[in-house]
Amino acid sequence: MVQPVSPLSIAAFRNYWFARFFSTIALNGMVVIIGWQVYDVARRTMAPREAAVYLGLIGVAQFLPLLLLTLVTGLAADRFDRRWIARGTTALELLCAATLALLTWGERETLPALFAVASLLGVARAFAAPALQALSPNLVPKAMLPSAIAFSSFAWQVGAIAGPPIGGYLYAIDPPLAYAASAVLLAASLLLLLAIGPVPRAAADRKGSPWSQALEGFAYVRRNRLVLGAISLDLFAVLLGGATAMLPIYARDILHSGSEGLGHLRAAPAVGAALVAFWLGRRPLRTAIGLKLLIAVGVFGLGTIVFGLSHHSPAPMATALGCLALLGAADMVSVYVRQSLIQLYTPDEMRGRVGAASTLFISGSNELGEAESGFLAAAIGPVAAVVAGGVGTIVIAILWARLFPEILRARSFDPPKSFEEIPAQEKPA
Repeated sequence: MVQPVSPLSIAAFRNYWFARFFSTIALNGMVVIIGWQVYDVARRTMAPREAAVYLGLIGVAQFLPLLLLTLVTGLAADRFDRRWIARGTTALELLCAATLALLTWGERETLPALFAVASLLGVARAFAAPALQALSPNLVPKAMLPSAIAFSSFAWQVGAIAGPPIGGYLYAIDPPLAYAASAVLLAASLLLLLAIGPVPRAAADRKGSPWSQALEGFAYVRRNRLVLGAISLDLFAVLLGGATAMLPIYARDILHSGSEGLGHLRAAPAVGAALVAFWLGRRPLRTAIGLKLLIAVGVFGLGTIVFGLSHHSPAPMATALGCLALLGAADMVSVYVRQSLIQLYTPDEMRGRVGAASTLFISGSNELGEAESGFLAAAIGPVAAVVAGGVGTIVIAILWARLFPEILRARSFDPPKSFEEIPAQEKPA
């Protein structure tokens, strides 16, 4: 039998890849438009500062379901058919897009309606993330999983780049059209997910009560020091290195590039990440992966420092864009290694719960990182806050090399022979 040379040569994974690509474009476009509409509706009766509060609240409305449902969504991804969870969440997202299109067409978009739909999108995201992460390893041979993860990341990054401008341009042409386009993309995503046939699955773990099974994902992360080290490294790196939260300040008051420059600054990390993801999909890492993970986090911190000081360079905007692209590239290496280790070093019957725990930690660090950067900038200034965050990220990479020697011992993506051996890994002296 001829072995596939690429994950995309496997029909099931190809359907999965395009489904994620289409849904990412649709959802990223919708998030931008919802934020715009929330602010626009609020400004009709409120002052700018009062209306700005609702922009923060709309983010909370989408994050709270993830926080509250993590235990349930992870268990669901391990006990039920992951294909149908992905299909159900995509159908819910399609319903949200259609509802927003109708509300906008009838000029009936109100703050309660927008917040209700945003919360439903948060529920869909909470269930979709662990199911889709755990489904990917079921679609490709184990040896091809790192490449599959890189291709999946590439789909997400390109969708994240394309979604906001597409949504913004369509909204400028005709507001309902933007949501209608998202609905069409989500419908295509749903059809592709329906085309994925039955996939092999390990027997579901039904020992103990549902509550104890739900908590087992967090317990497994705590026991498996390699997975714990990879997740916590990414968490603290993102928490400290929140340069992207400072981009509006840099665009307006430091680089003086205006709103157009802000768009370029926001796109730069995703461009760097997409290029690296495409490269890793074709040339996956094979040696010294733990060391490369730590180096990538260090490069992320170094890029953050240089970005913070970019206004002192001869070409401030070019320097800033280059540093942000480097940040995105380094972050992509970190995400690639972390996701590969989590998927390969987690039994299939637990991938949903472990994936849900990972999603909560990483999403939480994004939200808290933006808050931390904002508070620190208010206290010591934006430039000092960005530079301090970069220095902190480098320190974290050095500390984690000492606290989690299991990361440095990870030489390749070869999975363990027995998952029972993992909790007994040697702890640091």
